[in-house]
Amino acid sequence: MKIVSPKPFFFEGGDRGVLLLHGFTGNSADVRMLGRYLQKEGYSCLAPQYKGHGVPPEELVHTGPDDWWEDVKEAYNELKEKGFEEIAVAGLSLGGVFSLKLGYTSTVKGIVPMCAPMYIKSEEIMYQGVLDYAKEYKKYEGKSEDQIEKEMEEFKKTPMNTLKALQELIADVRDNIDMVYTPTFVAQARHDEMINTDSANIIYDFIESDQKDLKWYEESGHVITLDKEKEQLHEDVLNFLNSLEWSK
Repeated sequence: MKIVSPKPFFFEGGDRGVLLLHGFTGNSADVRMLGRYLQKEGYSCLAPQYKGHGVPPEELVHTGPDDWWEDVKEAYNELKEKGFEEIAVAGLSLGGVFSLKLGYTSTVKGIVPMCAPMYIKSEEIMYQGVLDYAKEYKKYEGKSEDQIEKEMEEFKKTPMNTLKALQELIADVRDNIDMVYTPTFVAQARHDEMINTDSANIIYDFIESDQKDLKWYEESGHVITLDKEKEQLHEDVLNFLNSLEWSK
């Protein structure tokens, strides 16, 4: 069975640019509905897909946060090249971490970190997450249980340097978020099974922005953009973006 991988997307809406960033082991489909919603409301949305994502898991472990950060910067520059002078950024999970990093390394209009981790999870938990992702991907490819078992045994022999680098990235961003002065809307799912939910409080408490808000989504899990309260999230993100002082 041929797998159709999700692709980066650009949805042209209006003069205001929004960069949408997916999470670790995720892909652009995680932010696609949000992108379509914002497009209808007059925003132009661009979402990259990080190297090693949306492809067989064997490729994921040969990439790392430095590669993905390059993808984020390239996407930001692509929006600039398309003529968008003002750009807001919204990111899920790792994408939320990158959205905060953009907040203190580039000029952005507003930041929306969604279920973004600030605590370092143990490598064991992160490793288990990668194994789960790998297994799901192989099932999606339509492989037999035996085949999956064999391939997973091989996959487990691969060194996972990515995870250490990921932990270092999260720690580095956490150390620097007090340099974020940009308006920020922090969205956090109450039933987030992937990260320590106190991360949302850390972001809210430590960023230096005068305009900041934190909202808890009481019925949602980690992939908040695709969960029960996604319509509410869409509206809240739109209201936040509309509250910013855009020049156009």
